[in-house]
Amino acid sequence: MELPSLPSGFWMLICFCVSVNGYPNGRVREACMSMIPCHGSSPQPSPVHNIAVNWTEFKPGDTIEVHLSGPDFEGFFIQARDAEHLDSPAVGSFILADRKHSQLLTCGRTKNSAVSHTSKAKKSDVKVYWIAPGNAPKHVQFLATVVKKYKTYWVKIPGPVVSQPNAPFPTTPLYVTSEAMSTSHSASYLTKPFNASGCGITKFCVRNPSNCDPGSASCLFLSFQLQKSSVLIEMSGASEGYLAFALSYDQWMGDDDAYLCINEDHHVTVSTAYLKGRRPPVLDSENALEDVSWRLADGVLQCSFRRRIHLAASKERFNLDTSYYIFLADGEAGEGGPIYKHRRQPLITNGMYNVTGIPQDIGGSRSPRLIKAHGALMFVAWITAVSIGVIVARFFKPVWSHSFLFGKEIWFQVHRMLMLTTVTLTSISFVLPFIYRGGWSKQAGFHPYLGCTVMALTIFQLLMAGFRPSLHAPRRQLFNWFHWSTGTTARMLAVVTMFLGMDLPALDLPDPWDTYTMIGFVAWHVGIDVLLELHSYCLIRKAELIEDDRVQILQSLTSAEAEGHLFKQIVLTIYVCGNIVFLIAFLAAVYQI
Repeated sequence: MELPSLPSGFWMLICFCVSVNGYPNGRVREACMSMIPCHGSSPQPSPVHNIAVNWTEFKPGDTIEVHLSGPDFEGFFIQARDAEHLDSPAVGSFILADRKHSQLLTCGRTKNSAVSHTSKAKKSDVKVYWIAPGNAPKHVQFLATVVKKYKTYWVKIPGPVVSQPNAPFPTTPLYVTSEAMSTSHSASYLTKPFNASGCGITKFCVRNPSNCDPGSASCLFLSFQLQKSSVLIEMSGASEGYLAFALSYDQWMGDDDAYLCINEDHHVTVSTAYLKGRRPPVLDSENALEDVSWRLADGVLQCSFRRRIHLAASKERFNLDTSYYIFLADGEAGEGGPIYKHRRQPLITNGMYNVTGIPQDIGGSRSPRLIKAHGALMFVAWITAVSIGVIVARFFKPVWSHSFLFGKEIWFQVHRMLMLTTVTLTSISFVLPFIYRGGWSKQAGFHPYLGCTVMALTIFQLLMAGFRPSLHAPRRQLFNWFHWSTGTTARMLAVVTMFLGMDLPALDLPDPWDTYTMIGFVAWHVGIDVLLELHSYCLIRKAELIEDDRVQILQSLTSAEAEGHLFKQIVLTIYVCGNIVFLIAFLAAVYQI
């Protein structure tokens, strides 16, 4: 018997208009004709449930008992149709035997012409009664769609055929197979893991880390191998939920052609999807994939499938002979439910590639270059330049007060140079996320708000320094207080902002290493600050304890100052070296050196 003649795209359109969470309350009118639940995966190939009737012959007005049974299931959908035209609307009406687990629905113009579940409660059998209409066809067949769980279901399970008395035997056999069985392909099990032997030679590969073995749980792997008019695609990675890749015209999620391998209770479902903006993917009820295979072993999920290079019938499936950015992601999937947002930033290739062109073996990055530069510049500015500049201004005025550079004391010139460097690096770094995002980011929490506050305080500090009054001016004390308080506030907010920024997925720093590094630096800076404060206090106390002899006091102060200057210079050298170590460690983490 032929399947419904309406285009499959029509049913896909209907599915897109319904929530991807399915129909937990059983109100499935949108699926009246197709009987396909919009769960974004292919139906199971071999039914395990049975439909039975108490009579095989009927007259208009007769009542027939219909019994659906089998292994536990959550949802069902029962109809009766013209056995010779199974694409026609439902015929007859039903009466319920159990209102707790079943409910009546109206499909088309016939009231109570279908029965479905009332909830997701597990059940193993359902009994209803069908009433034959006055205009009943000569042969009627019962069909059922059964949902074991969200993505494990059977469509149009064929039931018995009941006929009117003396009805002529039809010329075509009266049976039906699952509608999706003719448009999808059963999956097989991979007997061995993938290998990377053909990468860059016969296959186009994306690997992270570079040159990793796809049989390893630490390797995220994707390959494309051209085979005449189709492409064999292999995907592998450590995932208890799903693996996915997408083809995109840009480095932004949205309007992309996606492919997902989803691990559901140790069974892998392979689906196509279309990404609309930053919303969850809309999984297709039908897809154009062939030769689907999968494997789950040692915590590694692997799947392979074949896709034709050109699919003229589907506008949402991109041609594979064009260049795209490639996204590769993994994440968690709920039991029998929708997939969740990927746990970390997707791996994105650094350029656009044609996967059917010259074979290459490439990598990618989970952090965009502009975001990496943003983090690196901010770290240089606020962890290195500002910290050293503050230490110099706070403790080295007496050390370098008699040494001049370009007409000013050396301490002041060093301080001013480091602070101007901070303003410059902060200003450059500030605009990079806006360039990358194309505007304001709503996904970064408090980080951008605090970042804007730090930028405003930085500019204000620069303007205030430009109008610095002379040393003995009446407003100099007021300036000193504002200069110190603004700078201290900016530094504290900058550290908090960096703490928040390090946890953002766009930067993709190794967790919790990034947090420990920042805590280590703060402790390092506070420790040096406290050490220099204690040293200054000890020098003052030492001078006060000297005998009240002016000559001896002067000689002692000179000696104490010399000792103090040497100690401070040693501490500053150690502090600068420590800051450089922290800087190198951070940059190595950002750029994954």
